[in-house]
Amino acid sequence: MRGRRISPWGPALPQVGIGQGEYMSDLRGESTELIGAVARSLGVSVRTLHHWDAEGVVVASGRTDGGYRTYLPGDIARARRVRLMREIGVPLQGIPALLSGDAASRRAELARRRAALEAEITRLQESMDAVDRLVAAEESGVLLSTEEQTDVLGKGWDPAWSSAAREQWGDTHQWAEHAERSSQRNADDWSAVNATVDQATHALAQGKRAGLQPGNPEADALAERHRQAMCGYFHCTPSMHVLIARRFTTEAGFTEHYERLEPGLASWAKEVVEAAARGRGIDLESVAWE
Repeated sequence: MRGRRISPWGPALPQVGIGQGEYMSDLRGESTELIGAVARSLGVSVRTLHHWDAEGVVVASGRTDGGYRTYLPGDIARARRVRLMREIGVPLQGIPALLSGDAASRRAELARRRAALEAEITRLQESMDAVDRLVAAEESGVLLSTEEQTDVLGKGWDPAWSSAAREQWGDTHQWAEHAERSSQRNADDWSAVNATVDQATHALAQGKRAGLQPGNPEADALAERHRQAMCGYFHCTPSMHVLIARRFTTEAGFTEHYERLEPGLASWAKEVVEAAARGRGIDLESVAWE
């Protein structure tokens, strides 16, 4: 038997628009709707309505002879309220008490939900800011202004070097690790990293002046100190450290820096790093950027 809806603006109208058999009348004359039609009108899945029914949150008032759940207008009205509560994050188990509680209880829960949403918005904004910083660090390497870079990295620092490094190393996981660390660092953090590297480099210069020989335990300790300092930029393995040290004598910028600290330091430091790696059992003929 087809049901009929009563329009608040006129006489009874036949049920149309959703499908044959989806509307019917119960014994009291109220129109009922099948679960599929209810799910579509609410914008939820049939499985969701099954779950709400099983949990006792929205229980269908009847069943068809075929076992399909049927919903009275009051059931549907309650389901709409439940859907709204779920949309704002109220746990399903807490909704029945909220719907049956007094106005003060509802307002208190809504205030709690607003506070929780505000905290979540703050967290998401912080996450988005972190993503923005990471994207910027992937591009520039160091998230400092030109003035800050000069203060932190020294007057001899050229910001264009970061762009050159990205062009050369941008597809490596070391660059990705460097960018990830950079995205979380400020000028003070970079000052601490660079101070550690500078101290390790000056220690190498002092070791050369003291006449330490490559392979000497004290020289090995200086090499390891320098490698650990380099780990401030990205994880640097002993093999990678050898490849970095070899650049001391092949790239003008490195060579000038080390020779300015101590004549002959570039070559001596390379030999010290290689000797320390050899002492670890590393084959210097097959070192690789790992």
